[in-house]
Amino acid sequence: MLKKAVDWVKEHPYALCLLYFIPYLLYFELLEAFAVPRFIIHCPIDDWIPFHEGFVIPYFAWFPMLAASLGYFLFHSRKDFLDLCFIMFSGMTICLLIYTILPNGLQLRPTIVHDNLLARIAGMLYAIDTPTNVCPSIHVSSTVAIMIIVMRYQTFSHAALVKSLTLVSGIAVCLSTVVLKQHSIIDVVLGGLLTLALYKVCMQTNWRKYLYKIPYRKLLYRKSKSPDL
Repeated sequence: MLKKAVDWVKEHPYALCLLYFIPYLLYFELLEAFAVPRFIIHCPIDDWIPFHEGFVIPYFAWFPMLAASLGYFLFHSRKDFLDLCFIMFSGMTICLLIYTILPNGLQLRPTIVHDNLLARIAGMLYAIDTPTNVCPSIHVSSTVAIMIIVMRYQTFSHAALVKSLTLVSGIAVCLSTVVLKQHSIIDVVLGGLLTLALYKVCMQTNWRKYLYKIPYRKLLYRKSKSPDL
């Protein structure tokens, strides 16, 4: 099984783009541990939005949504996979740089008074995820990137169903960030705008020519049995 996986990666080396998550997670965890917010993000609209623990469901749905979208395009469309990686990973990197230069955080979290399973999960989320490094929202930025790439893809077997589910799920994920008080409206807006700007860069520039200049660049464009891969 391991040999088959290694052989597949050799045949499709652009899959190595997923290794980005290793330095990303390491750096993010360092920021979580050591960054001290100097800027508190707040908008009056934040105070009008009620907390509801039920939104932990779409909030955590972000993780399978992320894995499913990257996995699908990895196996079905090299172009869309690389575009999604470019937009998503560029957005994550920019967010990390902003968190480093302009450390920010929130003071929005309420005291959780309900005693049910979802409330306990929300409490666990608060315990393991500090209210720092929030603006722009990586949760929102990456979700909008997934929505854009899915919406433009034309060859799903059940396109209307897949795109509708992605749209509804993506909106729910974005809403969950403010209803759970994980983010301010400002974080959400800036996260979405960041992705839209990166998508424009992706579509209007030949960014792959820079990718082609990196070491082992030709591996990323090795011919595959599938014309789309």
